[in-house]
Amino acid sequence: MSTDSKDRVVIFDTTLRDGEQSPGATMTHDEKLEIAGLLDEMGVDIIEAGFPIASEGDFNAVTEIAKNAKNSVICGLSRANFKDIDRCWEAVQHAKRPRIHTFIGTSPLHRAIPNLTQDEMAERIHDTVTHARNLCDNVQWSPMDATRTEWDYLKRVVEIAIKAGASTINIPDTVGYTAPVESADLIRNLIAEVPGADEVVFATHCHNDLGMATANSLAAVAGGARQIECTINGLGERAGNTALEEVVMAMKVRGDIMPYHTGIDTTKIMHLSRRVSTVSGFQVQPNKAIVGKNAFAHESGIHQDGMLKNAETFEIMRPEDVGLTETNIVMGKHSGRAALRSKLKDLGYELADNQLNDVFVRFKELADRKKEVYDEDLLALVTAGEDAANDRLVITSLRVACGTGGPADAELVMTIDGEEKTATQSGDGPVDATFKAVRELYPNNAHLSLYQVHAVTEGTDAQATVSVRLEEDGNIATGQSADTDTVVASAKAYVNALNRLLVRRDKVGQDRREISYKDVS
Repeated sequence: MSTDSKDRVVIFDTTLRDGEQSPGATMTHDEKLEIAGLLDEMGVDIIEAGFPIASEGDFNAVTEIAKNAKNSVICGLSRANFKDIDRCWEAVQHAKRPRIHTFIGTSPLHRAIPNLTQDEMAERIHDTVTHARNLCDNVQWSPMDATRTEWDYLKRVVEIAIKAGASTINIPDTVGYTAPVESADLIRNLIAEVPGADEVVFATHCHNDLGMATANSLAAVAGGARQIECTINGLGERAGNTALEEVVMAMKVRGDIMPYHTGIDTTKIMHLSRRVSTVSGFQVQPNKAIVGKNAFAHESGIHQDGMLKNAETFEIMRPEDVGLTETNIVMGKHSGRAALRSKLKDLGYELADNQLNDVFVRFKELADRKKEVYDEDLLALVTAGEDAANDRLVITSLRVACGTGGPADAELVMTIDGEEKTATQSGDGPVDATFKAVRELYPNNAHLSLYQVHAVTEGTDAQATVSVRLEEDGNIATGQSADTDTVVASAKAYVNALNRLLVRRDKVGQDRREISYKDVS
């Protein structure tokens, strides 16, 4: 893919591929299509929609995303074999602008996995890139663990891939090992020393294991890379990937020393960040750059005084630049549908009449329990219960009794596959008792690996958002729910995770984590 000018940086988003590989971050088919649509609208140049051969679910999602894309190049990932590449092409060929991304691990550690010599691997790279190029005129090739690959061998295989027809060469820092000065030098030297390098786009793909993913990506751009691979919120395996919002805003704010630009509509960043957080179940840390809750908050007296006099004293960008509304207008029980629709539109949601009516009913219920309903409350309302229509397990009612005098008791009524069942359990606190009641009504061996409670807004009547992560036989699912009652939110989040786990269980053998060599990054 050619760039518009020498200072144009292409944004390659891999939230739906590398980001989704975060344990517990698996998204549903509809969620993937929604996120892809939002990325397309935001101006992302290339969307890596998935790994088509990983599962039928991934193949179907990539296919639908390819069919629906309006502007973005739609890319699929494939290992270095003809079967993977053919399956990838079968999915992405429906896009107006398809791309095949094929990879192989080139470092000594990764060459040992398929037990290939340097010459054997070089031959495979030539054959597979050639095969991909015969199918698609837009081919990207990646030497996995490039930053730990011998320099002479890296140059050799990059040259082979270019001669075989790759138009983009991606250089992955698979384990977040490199540092900014090395990242810049690596790209600069490849461009200088590899024949044909001036005819292709070099890309950088960094991980955040040492906290340097953003710095490494921007350094690579300074070295000559013109494509950054990244994810929304920095989502990704281990410590995550380069965060899209960070590199895009860094170039926008510091154009004086980084004279590059992208095609991203930055006002859509916050909405996308919130949606990815919700569907993945991964909360954004409060002090996260650009999209964290505290990113534009000022508490110290000196900071507040400066902000009142001139916002630029302590803010290097405006909240509205990333899509934050200027005011957090409080809604209440007297607010009507029109006001709710307008507020949700400001927050990035345009709901159909039926959807609005459903949210309005829940909004009124919340307003009766809560004096003031803030933006964050509304976002929690919109996203709560999105999967409910297809859920096999549904909470009908819950009552708990707890205190200092003994164990807590929970009486739970649930509908399971249309049949209503009741259980009463005691536990070490109301949440423990409630989870035991759920397990009595729906026996399972899922291990609770994460339980987190976050206050959506301030006050004793604040909604609590609860995240629950369950693991069972290698499958991982995350559930979320919000309610002014923390125990109710906990129960709903637990059941939400169970419902997602059931979906995963019904797709036995399709989990991407059963496929070796799954990660290009």
